[in-house]
Amino acid sequence: MGRLPVLALRAVLAMLLTGSAFVQAVMVPLLAADLDGLDTEYAYLRAPLLLIVFLGVVTVEVVLVCVWRLVTMVRRGTVFTHAAFRHVHVVIGAVVAAALLVFTLGALLAPGEAVAPGVVLLVGGAGVAVLGVALVVFVLRMLLAQAVARDVEATQMRAELNEVI
Repeated sequence: MGRLPVLALRAVLAMLLTGSAFVQAVMVPLLAADLDGLDTEYAYLRAPLLLIVFLGVVTVEVVLVCVWRLVTMVRRGTVFTHAAFRHVHVVIGAVVAAALLVFTLGALLAPGEAVAPGVVLLVGGAGVAVLGVALVVFVLRMLLAQAVARDVEATQMRAELNEVI
């Protein structure tokens, strides 16, 4: 991979990490202040909603850090090794955790009349979409496994060829 795409991706990742830190440090407390005005009927939603938002941002940050590390491995030419699987597994786990958070949000909003039933359905659809992202990353992980296996096989063949020569 060329130097310019790596630098551009790192710039985007840095901006996203900065933005997510801003959301955690500034926006979540502002959301907490806004939720203080909830009716007493829905006050029980305050803490779970804040926790879901905070943990959702954490899952995004985990994915961004792992992608940063994978980009570093690509730049060094070491991405087709077993060390890359650790980062890919963490990404899959973080995306699945994010999907569970979205489903939890839907379950919290479902009872009562805090939101319309259509909104709960949309939140459930968003959870399915996030799970779809996890499946895409899993398929990419399988492609990485094939590439690593081919790389190991090529290395063994080179070693055997060097012995013959």
